[in-house]
Amino acid sequence: MSRLNLDDFSDLIERPDGGVRRDAEERRERLIVPPGSLGRLDELGEWLSAAQASVPVKAVERPRVVLFAADHGVAGLGVSGREPGSAHLLVRRVLEGASPVAVLARRTGVPVRIVDAGLDCDPALLPQDVVRHRVRRGSGRIDIEDALTAAEAEAAVRLGMAVADEEADAGTDLVVLGDLSVGGTTPASTLIAALCGTDASVVTGRGGAGIDDLAWMRKCAAVRDALRRARPVLGDQLELLAAVGGADLAATTGFLLQSAVRRMPVILDGVVSAACALVGQRAAFRAPDWWLAGQLSGEPAQAKALDRMALNPLLDQGVTVGEGTGALLALPLVQAAAALAAELPEREEPEKEPEPAEAESDTD
Repeated sequence: MSRLNLDDFSDLIERPDGGVRRDAEERRERLIVPPGSLGRLDELGEWLSAAQASVPVKAVERPRVVLFAADHGVAGLGVSGREPGSAHLLVRRVLEGASPVAVLARRTGVPVRIVDAGLDCDPALLPQDVVRHRVRRGSGRIDIEDALTAAEAEAAVRLGMAVADEEADAGTDLVVLGDLSVGGTTPASTLIAALCGTDASVVTGRGGAGIDDLAWMRKCAAVRDALRRARPVLGDQLELLAAVGGADLAATTGFLLQSAVRRMPVILDGVVSAACALVGQRAAFRAPDWWLAGQLSGEPAQAKALDRMALNPLLDQGVTVGEGTGALLALPLVQAAAALAAELPEREEPEKEPEPAEAESDTD
């Protein structure tokens, strides 16, 4: 198998159909409600119409939540509000229906798929469907060592690509993307700082579980040290993911890029998916046209990444829990935009009065 080069995605990914979008905009002008009166819902309906290459837009009927799970070695430095190696407990809560994303998914009837890319636990603790794709157990401590080997980084990206193909082949028409990780916001912040050329303190937040000031300072130091290791490999996205990413981040990046190849729209959740999207944009500049930012999580690194990709979040409700929760909250908004664009009737054009016949000339 030849070595994977993420830059190859630039030739594989096309933008959503611009002609279809123009047709959708023209149809919107003919609807019974005035143009602009539905606010951003108009823009969402037109974006989805272009992604589907369909006018009128089709309803989003087969959405799916996809969560990539992993533990990060850097959590051992006390940079997370959760115990190192405890991401499998997050997975278990989702499987048992006891997490926010599970409650919302149950209420909205959206199936949830969990992919273990790098959990640090005995595989026997979780169902085979979850753990069967695991790339490695946990990741390296990115402040002093690589998160993954080069071979593991490639395997993780290919895992994400395979999951995207499976979803597209199964008829999934929109993905709500999230992560189940402990320590994941630290490598995510590092990736964003490296790609945006900013310092550690500018991007370091307090994570989904929340941390005190001392833990925040430890996290800043970890991001600072990881940045020193990231900058020499900025020219190669795969090396960057191996150095300061992790199995879940590499898999998510592969998933996002292959979803764009397969023309499958994705709603991003928090800082982890935003970091992977930024890596994906570096590889293929058209790819962000297939993604929506579901929510603003309050993480400074996420805001910086979304600004770099010109993605405007749909919601800002202060949801920091992660796990795809904020992105899933945005899904009904997208479905509402599709329904309005498809089902509102067009205005009836007034009948034109016949033009009066020209008077006959007296000289005839």
